[in-house]
Amino acid sequence: MKPSTTTYPEYFQRYINQVKEDDLKLAFKTQMPTAEIFFQSISEEFSLRRYAEDKWTIREVLQHVIDAERVFSYRALCFARKEQSILPSFDENSYTINSHANDRLWNEMIEEFTASRKSSEYLFNSFSDDALNTIGKASDYTISVAALGFITVGHVEHHIRIIKERYIGV
Repeated sequence: MKPSTTTYPEYFQRYINQVKEDDLKLAFKTQMPTAEIFFQSISEEFSLRRYAEDKWTIREVLQHVIDAERVFSYRALCFARKEQSILPSFDENSYTINSHANDRLWNEMIEEFTASRKSSEYLFNSFSDDALNTIGKASDYTISVAALGFITVGHVEHHIRIIKERYIGV
């Protein structure tokens, strides 16, 4: 079941709304084949495309997706294990600038996305209902483990939609 809106900041609703499934395990399982096929349909050359001069390349978008997935998974692990510390914020622009994604091979990035997603899937599948309902604090907001799972799936959908609309023109 999707998490209650009281278990995450309103900002994240846009990602959770992207997830069609109400079951988190099913959402992870269903998304991966489609996401892989989509990313594999983009050529090495096209992956360096920007839709505007000051915007990220598709490679930088995928690196951002990978980085965010790792951050969301780390937060979920910490909260599920009852970490009491407030976790730091995540500056997506700084991470992207320092990722050097445009110097990497596109196919290797897709493989990394697949591996990090598989790891996330195993992690979220390992959580009990109690762990999924656990709330933790990151930066200046509180969020549940389940919400982080749905955000992880929805964040990928969000960026695939942006690539289709702004980079490809579909």
